[in-house]
Amino acid sequence: MFFLPGNFRHPEFRQGALDSLMVAPGIAAWGLMTGVAMMNSGMSTFEALLMSLIVYAGSSQLAAIPLLSAGAPMWVVLATGFCVNLRFVVFSAHMRPYVMHLPLWQRCATGYFTADLSYVLFTKRYPHHGSNAEQLGAQQAYLAGNCAVNWLAWVGFSVVGVVLANLVPSQWGLGFAGILALLGILCSLASSRLRLMSAGIAGAAAVAAFALPFKLNILVAIAAAVACCLVLEKTSLGHREPS
Repeated sequence: MFFLPGNFRHPEFRQGALDSLMVAPGIAAWGLMTGVAMMNSGMSTFEALLMSLIVYAGSSQLAAIPLLSAGAPMWVVLATGFCVNLRFVVFSAHMRPYVMHLPLWQRCATGYFTADLSYVLFTKRYPHHGSNAEQLGAQQAYLAGNCAVNWLAWVGFSVVGVVLANLVPSQWGLGFAGILALLGILCSLASSRLRLMSAGIAGAAAVAAFALPFKLNILVAIAAAVACCLVLEKTSLGHREPS
């Protein structure tokens, strides 16, 4: 991925990095508050740093932290993280045609480094996978630049939050900046009736299922939006077919 020398010299690497820089402040603020939350939960500095590097998933980290503090069984912590991150199954299914030409280790690296905003920005710029080596190379270079900035912003400021936990009060609410960054990207992608409808369905389902444990309302929202939009799209295509 982005540690391949050829990607650094490609113009799309710079473009991907620049696009990611637009939302990097929100990601950095979110990472900072996650680092603070990990330290305030009683985790050691080593544990917090290790979690930031290995897990690299803000939502599942924030979901797991109170469970770890409460001494919940490990299977409960793992199941919670699994459920919260199930959206990446949808992402990976969509990304499959873009990366199947890569060796296994590069596909695994791509899976690790691709976060929510990286996926959204990438698919916004490249709605269809490349059909030749040049196009595929450009797409990989863009994704590499995008993921590099996103990873550095998150992990870098998570480390800052861990180190300076006592100096950054949680009352500042800096983590909300990450939500605002996601919201801004969402609004820019709502460019059709179907996309607007999917956002509305997902939002309504997430609120309706908010009481579910382990943040399963996120999974319900994704499933509801995907299912409804697939039905609507199929119905629309059926109406266009000649009789």
